[in-house]
Amino acid sequence: MSQPPTPQASLFDDALNPAPAAPLAESHEPRPDPVVLGAKEPAGGYSAKDIEVLEGLEPVRKRPGMYIGGTDERALHHLFAEVLDNAMDEAVAGHAKVIEVRLDADGVLTVKDDGRGIPVDPHPKHPGKSALEVIMTVLHSGGKFSGKAYETSGGLHGVGVSVVNALSERVDVTAWKDGFEWRQSFSRGKPLGGIEKLNPTRKKGTAISFLPDAQIFGEGAIFKPARLYRMARSKAYLFGGVEIRWSCDPSRIHDQTPAEATFRFPNGLADFLAERVKGIETVTPEPFAGRIERKSEGGAVEWALTWTPAGFGEADGFMQSYCNTVPTPEGGTHEAGLRAALTRGLKAYAELTGEKRGSILTAEDVISQAGALISVFIRNPEFQGQTKERLSSSDAQKLVENALRDPFDHWLTAQPKAASALLEFVIERAEERLKRRRDKDVQRASATRKLRLPGKLADCSGQATDGTEIFLVEGDSAGGSAKQARNRRTQAILPLRGKILNVASATLDKLGGNKELTDLMLALGVQGGSKFKEEDLRYERVVIMTDADVDGAHIASLLITFFYRTMPNLIRSGRLYLALPPLYRMSHGGKTIYARDDAHREELLATEFKGKKPEIGRFKGLGEMMPAQLKETTMDPATRTMARVTLPRAEESVEDLVEALMGRKPELRFRFIQENAEFAVADLDV
Repeated sequence: MSQPPTPQASLFDDALNPAPAAPLAESHEPRPDPVVLGAKEPAGGYSAKDIEVLEGLEPVRKRPGMYIGGTDERALHHLFAEVLDNAMDEAVAGHAKVIEVRLDADGVLTVKDDGRGIPVDPHPKHPGKSALEVIMTVLHSGGKFSGKAYETSGGLHGVGVSVVNALSERVDVTAWKDGFEWRQSFSRGKPLGGIEKLNPTRKKGTAISFLPDAQIFGEGAIFKPARLYRMARSKAYLFGGVEIRWSCDPSRIHDQTPAEATFRFPNGLADFLAERVKGIETVTPEPFAGRIERKSEGGAVEWALTWTPAGFGEADGFMQSYCNTVPTPEGGTHEAGLRAALTRGLKAYAELTGEKRGSILTAEDVISQAGALISVFIRNPEFQGQTKERLSSSDAQKLVENALRDPFDHWLTAQPKAASALLEFVIERAEERLKRRRDKDVQRASATRKLRLPGKLADCSGQATDGTEIFLVEGDSAGGSAKQARNRRTQAILPLRGKILNVASATLDKLGGNKELTDLMLALGVQGGSKFKEEDLRYERVVIMTDADVDGAHIASLLITFFYRTMPNLIRSGRLYLALPPLYRMSHGGKTIYARDDAHREELLATEFKGKKPEIGRFKGLGEMMPAQLKETTMDPATRTMARVTLPRAEESVEDLVEALMGRKPELRFRFIQENAEFAVADLDV
């Protein structure tokens, strides 16, 4: 596997040993006098006048990242998703049949539907304002809270269209309602005038035209026709009863995106899957697809699946999920329900046909080479975050399991030849999984050790050592993100629980009885000390991946000490690396850049964002990063940067340093601190 250039790092580089914090000391200064109400405020004080109250939509303009996840290109197009979701809710509720999406030459985007139209009558709780104005200018307003106007909907927070209004230079809303055409315009969240009653009409529906605000997204931020086209097309697949008409001014198009198109897919996800797997060999002649409503559980489920031995491009399989037509790229409970239903159904079919090997099946065996689409419609769904990337409603898992149980059983029994082929296919996946584990255990483990791998290890599927790497990750949360971000063929993940044992000051008994270190050795397939053999390593590279903070550096130091003391040849052969995750995410307009640390952040502010005020987010740890962000910045060989851990030529100095910093004698650490205090002071800017 090709690797980008990797900077060299000495065994205990400054990156692993940040300057120590100033020591804590007991203060002997007199305590300040108590605050007296009415007394003169001291310089730098904090009083009632410092409490800022943001009115109307000001919070959205002040902190757009809280509502749309940032101000980059993805967030810009999220505005379209919010408006389109409202039109789709009208369609799913049975009130709209046609949705029109139009991008004009001046960059204005319009979404129009033939639904019931936004209410325009006076709002009872806001005298002098129409319901339309309230919906557009008041957060947490809408018709989707009670469930009376919509049984299911994608926008449940009541902030979607008002956020679009707040972050747009101009918004024009037209409603065809109650026999008349009504119109009102807004700018940056504020009405430019009252609602106007125009010509009589028999039409019904709503049209919202908006131009994103360059003050928020940057001067160069514009809608990408290709991305809008794909988003509109995918929405049409999610509800067979809707027709979406797309049009774009030719001057905006710079690729193969058509200027006009009509999307209508009566078979919904089945049509979506057919398009996705066109020309790919599948295990069964027909996909498993269907739609079912479960009124007793207050929801509906639509699904489409197929399996292929050839894989889907670069991936073995894929799963795309939706809730109330909103994409959930991070998955959630509905995906868990799908996995459980498929696994249970195939195990039951294996038992029915007398196939005893069916007992070894896991959800990963069943889904690993499947192309799966799942869409649920439920009342009051719960998402993680306003951008709704992961569904967390516990009822969704039960709904999907119950909805798929009987249809999947009937699908299998109705076509025994295809069902047997599918069962054999997934059993082969399971046997390959067990064989890989067994072969690696037999090859790597000694006769005195159990032939097993740690249960928490997410191993890679590649059988050859070349090109593979194992990431030693700090904590289960970060491990979960890393497992989603990895390349399953070449990257393995081993989560470690907190700080490992300091082997420099531990006895051999403690070292041998430490489960974390034992699991680590088992995962690597090697033994320590004189029994270490480089050819026994199950991976080409070992990568330490910890948080970009002091605790993370400490854990990395402990791991490097462990490898240096137990298997120094791992370092000498150049197989040990440090991942370099970013500490900050900086975005402005369409530009997003990651900063490694505080110094790098200041450098980027002075160069990439000179004279601008980017939105800066600080990652609390690897577990706080989205899998896509972790992949892009830290795990993808095409975009990441890693540091190789090396030993200097004079290894005696390394031994002295390890003993001084990590050994049993505190006086050596004290002497080191005294001798290097001037560097710590300089780093702390004291």
